[in-house]
Amino acid sequence: WSVTSQQQQQSLNMTQQRGVNSLRFNQDHSCFCCAMESGVRIYNVEPLMEKGHLDHDQVGSVSHVEMLQRSNLLAIVGGGTNPKFSEISVLVWDDAREGKESRDKLVLEFTFTKPVLAMRLRQDKIVVALSHRIYVYTFPDNPSKLFEFDTRENPRGLCDLCPSVEKQLLVFPGHKCGSLQLVDLSNTKPGISSAPFTINAHQSEIACIALNQQGSVVASASRKGTLIRLFDTQTKEKLVELRRGTDPATLYCINFSHDSSFLCASSDKGTVHIFALKDTRLNRRSALARVGKVGPVISQYVDSQWSLACFTVPAECACICAFGKNSSKNVNSVIAICVDGTFHKYVFSPDGNCNREAFDVYLDICDDDDF
Repeated sequence: WSVTSQQQQQSLNMTQQRGVNSLRFNQDHSCFCCAMESGVRIYNVEPLMEKGHLDHDQVGSVSHVEMLQRSNLLAIVGGGTNPKFSEISVLVWDDAREGKESRDKLVLEFTFTKPVLAMRLRQDKIVVALSHRIYVYTFPDNPSKLFEFDTRENPRGLCDLCPSVEKQLLVFPGHKCGSLQLVDLSNTKPGISSAPFTINAHQSEIACIALNQQGSVVASASRKGTLIRLFDTQTKEKLVELRRGTDPATLYCINFSHDSSFLCASSDKGTVHIFALKDTRLNRRSALARVGKVGPVISQYVDSQWSLACFTVPAECACICAFGKNSSKNVNSVIAICVDGTFHKYVFSPDGNCNREAFDVYLDICDDDDF
C-alpha cells in the first residue's frame, strides 16, 4: 500500500484539531454528514467527495446533523465548544433557499425542554429523541406533533426510523431494561398511536439498534456488546443471533446491506465485523464446534455464528459503517467512516476474504465549488 502508517499518523494528527462531534449516513448510505466544531460538512460516499458545507459563522459548532436522502434539507442541533444554536432545539436548514444570512435558510425550529440527543428524518416525518422521550412530527410542510412516547433512560438517543415508503416503522428502547418498542406510524392518527409492541431483546441495557431498509427486521445489541440479535418486526420472533466476540465492547453502529443479505457492525475494539444473513452458512462457527463434545459452559459459544469477515480501523475511535455499492455479484464492500477523519473501504467475498480497496482522509477533501 502506498499509504504508510507514518503518513496515516500525520494525517490523523492534523484531523484531531478539527473536531468531528458526530457522523451520520443518509437513509440510503450514499452520503454522510459530519457535525463538527467548525460547522457541518456533507460528503458523497462513492466516489468520495465533499458535496457541501456550512461554516462556523453560519451555524457555529454543531453536535448533531441529519440529512434527508440527497435533498437540500438538513436537521441541525447546536453543541460543542462554540455553538450558535441551542442544544435543546432542532433547526431545519434548507440550503436551496436564497440569501446570505443564516436566518434566510432556517425554515423550521423545534424547541424542547432538554438537550436533543438524536434525530431521524423520512420524507414525511421527523423524529426527535431526548433522554426520556421521543417526539414525532409531520414534516416538512406545516409541521404538527403526531406523538410523544416515554422511554426508559436513553442517554444516546437511540432510535431508528424505516425510510421505506411501504413501512413507517419506528424503533426505540422500551420501558423494561433490554427491551425494544416498535411503533407503526402509519396506523396512527395524531395523538392515538397503535399500541407500541415490545420485544424483549436483551438482559442488559440496549446500546445499538437498526432497522433494515424494508423495515422487516430489527437488529440490536446490549451494552455488553458481545451479541447482535435480529428479530422479525411482524412476528417478533428471534431470527438469528450473531456473536461479535466474547469480551465486552461498545457497539457504535449496526447497518444492513440494501437487500439485507449482510450486516456490518463497528465497536470500540477498532474492528468492523461482517455477517451473512441470507445464507448464514457463510458465517464462521466457533472452532470449538468441530471438537464434538464440549462442556455446558462452552455450548453457548458453539451455537453462535461468528462474523464471516472483519477488518480493523483505528481503535478507540468511534466509527460508522455501511455497505457500499455492489461492483459485481460476488464482490461486496463495506465503508467505515471514523471521527478521526479517516475513510476506509474494504471489499469482501462470500468466502470471507476481505481486502482494503481505499483509504482516505475525508477532512482533507475540499468542496468542488471552491476551485
